[in-house]
Amino acid sequence: MFDILSRIRRVGSLSEPLPAPDSDTELTAIQRELHDVFGRALCIRHVDAGSCNGCELEIHALSNPYYNLEGAGIRFVASPRHADLLLVTGPVSVNMEEALRQTYEAMPDPKWVLAVGDCGACGGIFNANYAVRGQISDVIPVDAVVNGCPPGPLAILRGLVHITRNLDRPRP
Repeated sequence: MFDILSRIRRVGSLSEPLPAPDSDTELTAIQRELHDVFGRALCIRHVDAGSCNGCELEIHALSNPYYNLEGAGIRFVASPRHADLLLVTGPVSVNMEEALRQTYEAMPDPKWVLAVGDCGACGGIFNANYAVRGQISDVIPVDAVVNGCPPGPLAILRGLVHITRNLDRPRP
C-alpha cells in the first residue's frame, strides 16, 4: 500500500483540469436552448430498429459528465407512454417494423421523431436487403434526421435543437 501511495505522490494527478464554468461553448449553448424550450422536461424513448450499435454508443455518450444530458433536464425513459421524442437508430428491419409502429402510436401527442445515423436516414449499407424495410420515414413520420455513420453526440444534440426550433411548424 505504501508503494502505491508513494507512486501517487511522485506522479501526481493525471486527470485533465476541469473546464471553466463560464465557458460559453457550443455544447453549453445547445444545452441552454434545450432547457429554455422544454423547461427541463424532455423525455426521450430510444428504439434500435436494427442498427449495428455504432449510433447507440454515441447516444450513450450523451449521458456522460461531459455532455450531461440529464443535467440539461433531458432523460431517457423506458416507456413510450412517457416520451415526448422518439429517437430511432438503424434501418427498420422486418422484425422491428410492427414494434416501431406500435411504439410510435403509444406516444402521447405532440410527438416528435429523430432519425439518427445514415441507416435511419436512408437505409445505409443495409438498404435493399430482404430483411430490411428501409429508412425510418418509410414506417413512421420523421421530424428531423441526424446524418453520420455514426454521428457524434454533439450532432445528436444539434438534431434535438433542430426539432425544438421547428415545434410550431406543422408536419408535411
